[in-house]
Amino acid sequence: MLVDVHTHLDLLEKEKDLDEVMENSKDVIAIITNGTSPESNRRVLEITKKYDKVKPALGMYPDKAISLTDKEIDKEIDFIKNNKPIAIGEVGLDNFRVENLERQKEVLIKFIKLSNELEIPIIVHSRKAEEATLDLLEEEGAKKVVMHCFSGNKELTDRALGLGYYFTIPCSVTRNKTFRKLAKRVPLNKILTETDAPYLSPIDGVINEPAFIKYSIKKIAELKNITPEELEKMIFINFKTLFKDE
Repeated sequence: MLVDVHTHLDLLEKEKDLDEVMENSKDVIAIITNGTSPESNRRVLEITKKYDKVKPALGMYPDKAISLTDKEIDKEIDFIKNNKPIAIGEVGLDNFRVENLERQKEVLIKFIKLSNELEIPIIVHSRKAEEATLDLLEEEGAKKVVMHCFSGNKELTDRALGLGYYFTIPCSVTRNKTFRKLAKRVPLNKILTETDAPYLSPIDGVINEPAFIKYSIKKIAELKNITPEELEKMIFINFKTLFKDE
């Protein structure tokens, strides 16, 4: 009952054969592959048509969002509405490698409104902009929120938990101190697992893929002092609670 709620199969296929990736991930029963641009969103939909257990999240990564006009963004939002994704993602704010935070905020507001309108979760990137991201999500009344690879401190984590948000723990929890702290802070009923493949591999020098969720489960269970089986069951319940397969 393993789940990967945030991966990028359109990027992973440039590194690995997707048929092999699916064969390797027999124990992963649900994979949500996230779009990052208009081109990416269309490839995501093509991939989800080929593999039954792969579901689409459609969105716009911050760097792409700032390069498009409002007219182009609105056109993509109409496209997303018409294609009924399981979630909006990947969207958010990035104050690390992406400029023009104010423009990023304008675009994120559009996607928050879309998530609320469609009544589906929004998968949110917040790199080096955790507080600003939470401010915007709260101000705009975001209802179903998944914080992807969240690196905020305990105060910000607690704030997000108070708002009812979920957190995805990536496979690199096996060797990343920040994500180990996050896994300890977040209660079991708010934890989900992700790979962010092809990134954030648990194994140095190896391209990440959905099958590697098993490494996350082992490490998080160890941090939570429960069995992997108990954790796996809880995360599956969280997944079914939050995501609705249309």
